[in-house]
Amino acid sequence: MAEQTPLCDFGWAAPAFRLPATDGRIYTLDELRGPKGTLVMFICNHCPYVQAVLERIVRDARDLAALGVATVAISSNDATAYPEDSFERMAETAAAHGFPFPYLYDESQDVARRYQAVCTPDFFGFDAGLGLQYRGRLDASGKNPAPAGARRDLFGAMKAVAATGRGPADQAPSVGCSIKWKTA
Repeated sequence: MAEQTPLCDFGWAAPAFRLPATDGRIYTLDELRGPKGTLVMFICNHCPYVQAVLERIVRDARDLAALGVATVAISSNDATAYPEDSFERMAETAAAHGFPFPYLYDESQDVARRYQAVCTPDFFGFDAGLGLQYRGRLDASGKNPAPAGARRDLFGAMKAVAATGRGPADQAPSVGCSIKWKTA
């Protein structure tokens, strides 16, 4: 069932984290933050919503890096129940798609809980001081191919954050598969 993200809580502080990445390193939020902003996104390998937009995510991350906005992806899904979301498969996906950002594994799901992540993809766009400025969609396509000339909502919002420190007042929620939480 498709889930959608809540409205942006402007200024909400990004929770710190320390997580392993598919490149063999361990990263903290402070190490990854960009000089003009930071995009933290929750994705996974198996979600059809993520699969449909993955190439556009990679494109936008590259374009945002040129503006001083860093990007990081986190997978928090239960890999026991969803083996295609395992750390090994994450590394394969990152390599196959040439991720220009670290792909981190939140095995305990603590980071997803602290961020109050809801779905994949779930985008959190922070300003240079790590205050939330965007909690919306990549674009209007959902899990469909983007039409020619589709407005790049996420890119436009983070471009504004890089330039002004503020995200747009009008934001459309991201829609995707629910985070696959572990059973107690």
